[in-house]
Amino acid sequence: MGWTVFLLARSCISSWRPETGFLRHTVCRTCIRQLSVGSVEQDCPPSTQRRSPIRIGCASGFWGDTAASVPQLVYGGKLDFLVFDYLSEITMSLLTAAKAKSPSLGYAPDFIHTAMAPYLKDLHKSGIRVVSNAGGTNPLACAAALHDIVKKNGLDLKIAVVTGDDLMKQKDAFKEAGITDMDSGKPFPDHVQSMNAYLGARPISRALDLGADIVITGRCVDSSLVLGPLIHSFGWKRNDFDLLAAGSLAGHLIECGAQCTGGIYTDWYLVPDWHNIGFPIVECTSEGKFTISKPQETGGLISFGTVAEQLVYEIGDPEHYLLPDVSCDFSQVFISELQDAEAVSVQGAQGVQPSSFYKVCATYLDGYRATAVCAVGGPRSAEKGRRTAESILKRTREMFTQLGLEDYSAVHLQIIGAEDVYGPHTRGKDLVREAVIWLGVQHKQKKALEIFAREIAPAGTGMAPGLTAVVGGRPRVSPVLKPFFFLYPRKNVNIDIFMDGKHIEAFVDDHSFTVDEYISAVEPITPEVPKGVWTYSNLITLKELTTFWLLLTNV
Repeated sequence: MGWTVFLLARSCISSWRPETGFLRHTVCRTCIRQLSVGSVEQDCPPSTQRRSPIRIGCASGFWGDTAASVPQLVYGGKLDFLVFDYLSEITMSLLTAAKAKSPSLGYAPDFIHTAMAPYLKDLHKSGIRVVSNAGGTNPLACAAALHDIVKKNGLDLKIAVVTGDDLMKQKDAFKEAGITDMDSGKPFPDHVQSMNAYLGARPISRALDLGADIVITGRCVDSSLVLGPLIHSFGWKRNDFDLLAAGSLAGHLIECGAQCTGGIYTDWYLVPDWHNIGFPIVECTSEGKFTISKPQETGGLISFGTVAEQLVYEIGDPEHYLLPDVSCDFSQVFISELQDAEAVSVQGAQGVQPSSFYKVCATYLDGYRATAVCAVGGPRSAEKGRRTAESILKRTREMFTQLGLEDYSAVHLQIIGAEDVYGPHTRGKDLVREAVIWLGVQHKQKKALEIFAREIAPAGTGMAPGLTAVVGGRPRVSPVLKPFFFLYPRKNVNIDIFMDGKHIEAFVDDHSFTVDEYISAVEPITPEVPKGVWTYSNLITLKELTTFWLLLTNV
């Protein structure tokens, strides 16, 4: 049984010239495809050699993902490669803050101590090679820490590092150049915390070519963790655009771990055994056809629906999913469930030349936040909770006025249990006998939120009865980090490859297979948020939100 998923979008799109910052004209996608094919160098014929399929498993979708994924993939996946995706934009800021505290930090320690250390001998014995962006803002330190554990285990594993994504040393030059955000047009921020280019798969494949057993990178596009091993294994060339698009799709489908095996699936009630949810495995051929499966005797679900939902996750315009190695068209992708096997086959991705620019994400400090979570019990709990929160806000605002401080820059008040998320469609809120106050605030100055944090507990004796707990104790004041995106010429980014701590070579890319115009995705329609109202969706994505709350206290 099979279905075809057609992701329809506009046939003509806007062409973006980064050096000007203005939309110049409209370019037909068909013309771009003809231009791409016509400009390919004649000495680089497409790959035709057939090789054995490659199996790649993904054990992590973000920093903080479950440790249960590694053993199921190592012992039940029959893998050639094991990849770990740890990075989001907010994660890069957190790792930057960690590195500022100690030059030996700045990477994901879970990768070293939880994912690698217990399984190094079995990985070595089975010949499974590992690729991960766990290096964060300090990939060399990550590799050094892993090398120490490899040495203690008496193993001979070559650890390669890809560097070059970190552009923080150039932040002053970027500011002086008047670079603006590619989406909003905002000026370059003052308090930049991190700044990284999204590198592609070629440096990873080159490190594998050089004999690396483990490849550690900083920021790269998530799908490149899979595309790199496929390029290395099959010898795909720079102008094998459809193959590169297929490999990128394979990487995209498994990059978020259990999301494509039933995690956060719309029909969640159909997904069994969340406690033992299987992590994804892609088996890809040299022709770019692949299947998605998971280890046997694991929970979760592989179906048309679970894979299709992951396909459209965070790609914007499905006809123009822009990556450093290829610009992808996923609009004709065919997903088919395999009979007598919990797996799906995927094919139909197409590609054209990528842009000659890297996308760069800078994160910057934009004030501070604090969040209070308090349980309220007893009759009319929703009413008591709301009045308590509003009284805390009124009291602290009066204190701000006395001290000459500004008002909150944003406030989020929600009474959990009163169906606040349903707005005017809420039902039975007057019958609520227990509720939870969720009160989040932002302010430009840290000391203002320290006042707020101190004024939560007094509500327990000076306001409504039934305030039973302040979850987590006094609220912690944390920095607000926001992203800033711009484009930067690939030719200006210097990429280096290290092996076992020694510089091996400077990676030299071939820019003849790129186009100078950056094809923008279809602009999403974003609803306006009333001034002074803060929602998490204004700040970070689902993956970033999870990472932020799990890891902020550990930085």
